Amino acid sequence: MSNPSVVEQKYNKWIIALSIIIPLAVAALFGVNLKRMGFDVQPLTFLPPIYASINGFTAIILVVALWAIKNKKIKLHERLMKSAIACSVLFLILYVAYHMTSDSTKFGGEGVIRYVYYFILITHIVLSVVVIPFVLITYVRALAGRFDKHKKIARITFPIWLYVAVTGVIVYLMISPYYI
Repeated sequence: MSNPSVVEQKYNKWIIALSIIIPLAVAALFGVNLKRMGFDVQPLTFLPPIYASINGFTAIILVVALWAIKNKKIKLHERLMKSAIACSVLFLILYVAYHMTSDSTKFGGEGVIRYVYYFILITHIVLSVVVIPFVLITYVRALAGRFDKHKKIARITFPIWLYVAVTGVIVYLMISPYYI
């Protein structure tokens, strides 16, 4: 294997690029509605429970991956973390596909629950952007065999990623009564 710091440096540009491109692309595509643009597309209204389930599955994978590494099941941990990344990518694709074909649903709750919902939603959105470079850096450090640095940043990455996955499910459950 080549020098670990060289491996990290090789991926740094990708980490920076993806950490900027992914949120910008999602924001740009979120504003694209194919139906309103004149395309004859069916709204993909069946997707929200699917991508919410993927978020829930991601949360479970993350917890099991933590258990695996604490029990020195390194290969299992590695496979689980790759699966968690794949689930997050799949979630993102389905989320964008839904929003490109369907109108956004407005939250209909009133009173305190409205403030709770928007607090959870806003923190979920902000942290979903923040977690991108953390996940990528954590992954690259493991890939480079820099497990001391990997472990150090994973202590930050894990709770943020878990929060994003769990709050994704909560946001879905709170807004689902208002889907048309």
